[in-house]
Amino acid sequence: MSLGNIFNIAGSAMSAQTIRLNTVASNMANVDSAASSADQTYRARKPVFSEMMVNSMKDNGWGDTTDDDSGAGVGVKVDGIVESSAPLKPRYEPDNPMANDKGYVYYPNVNPIEEMADMMSASRSFQTNVDIMNSAKSMMQKMLTLGQSS
Repeated sequence: MSLGNIFNIAGSAMSAQTIRLNTVASNMANVDSAASSADQTYRARKPVFSEMMVNSMKDNGWGDTTDDDSGAGVGVKVDGIVESSAPLKPRYEPDNPMANDKGYVYYPNVNPIEEMADMMSASRSFQTNVDIMNSAKSMMQKMLTLGQSS
């Protein structure tokens, strides 16, 4: 694997973490949204990641990638965004305008503490990939100066 592929790999990871941050933001924005039925209630969403292999990267326009036959992946991709199957939170609020015939209002299955932990994890992962790109850039610049005489 060449040093140049590091930018493709870190870039794919940064894109994946951006999608993760977007789903966290969507979940947090809807944490208090109420509905009168379980079918209409917002459900927490989570991205699903998988390893991106060499052929997949070429097919998705990442340019020329070389396979070093190590079996290592060459990036990460988002396979999709799934809704949580955790139970919704029905509350008895007969005075709420969104209450159903029995007086219940349904709230999303979003756990704000879990979402904040996901946000911090995604943010740190994103920053780590920025640091990786900066390190690779620095290494490339130092490589260019190896043959120079003082």
